Amino acid sequence: MDLEKDAETSDAKCDEVRQSLTPPLNAAIIAALFNTEEQEKRLARKVLWLQATVISIAASMAAYYWKSSPQYATAVLGGGGVSVLNSALLAWRMSRVAGSSDKDAHLQLRLLYFYAAERFLAVVALLGICLAVLKFSPLGILSGFVLGQAVLLIARLILKIKTEK
Repeated sequence: MDLEKDAETSDAKCDEVRQSLTPPLNAAIIAALFNTEEQEKRLARKVLWLQATVISIAASMAAYYWKSSPQYATAVLGGGGVSVLNSALLAWRMSRVAGSSDKDAHLQLRLLYFYAAERFLAVVALLGICLAVLKFSPLGILSGFVLGQAVLLIARLILKIKTEK
């Protein structure tokens, strides 16, 4: 009888030790993951600054070379500003998702779709405001927006390759 009790208590102690050594489900965080998140934040900031700089240069070139009219420069700034705001919204949402402790795949997928729809609607609304309400030049707005999006793609590729090396 005593042997059975001793065996049960030793099994219970072993289970306690195993459970105390096993981390909770959400505690499996690796130090490299923190480094990756911090690198993504720095990359997003660099891309935003690069976008704003390129759009500013393009707007000043449009004002200087293209009919010397400030309307074209403001249209390029408007379209580029929409692109920069789209990138800022993307970076903000990425940091919010990375900071959440909940790693439920279904929730992450729902958030991904929600954030994509949110960014799409924000871009459509802002471009619509620039075209319909502010009466900017459509060619200037679209050229600024396309330039901003191209800088986003190219800069992320180039800076990502640089950080991996």
